[in-house]
Amino acid sequence: MAVVAFAGRKVGGIGVAFKKGLQCREIQSFSLPELPYEYSALEPVISGEIMSLHHQKHHQAYVTNYNKALEQLEEASAKLNAEAIVSLQSAINFNGGGHINHSIFWKNLAPVKEGGGEPPKGALAKAIDTQFGSLNAVIEKINAGGAAVQGSGWVWLGLNKGLKSLTVETTQNQDPLVTKGLLPLLGIDVWEHAYYLQ
Repeated sequence: MAVVAFAGRKVGGIGVAFKKGLQCREIQSFSLPELPYEYSALEPVISGEIMSLHHQKHHQAYVTNYNKALEQLEEASAKLNAEAIVSLQSAINFNGGGHINHSIFWKNLAPVKEGGGEPPKGALAKAIDTQFGSLNAVIEKINAGGAAVQGSGWVWLGLNKGLKSLTVETTQNQDPLVTKGLLPLLGIDVWEHAYYLQ
């Protein structure tokens, strides 16, 4: 997430300059991450056309709109415009979440020649077997979670660090899993834009 660096006090996670003459530093802008594989590398499971559209159109839109909202936040903060600051939160959450979620999603995918489609190994495999009974059982739970999402959202395999346990969770729209205090291990995009051409 962006770091808003200001001279002055922090109020509710937003830095605000209170004294006249203090200058705000620029908010960091974000860019579309490059994929670690070619768009066609996941075929025939996911077409290159879907990957290209999903990455270049949809993820890019989240990045563009996130940066725009952050710029507007910087302007509103400099003017101490509380109403504008509050009204920007939904755009920041939605587009920032879309950027975070998709950045995780791309890293969850890998071509077969690079180990894609292989079952988990080591500590993760053991934790899945211990907590869910088998890999097939967690896959069924993930599939059921994704099918139960009404509208758009995500289904996740996450880690509760405090409890040292795995959990399957869903989030609506572009809410990132970290909003539930969990570390995402696997994220599946159940938005229509992830698969509509196939």
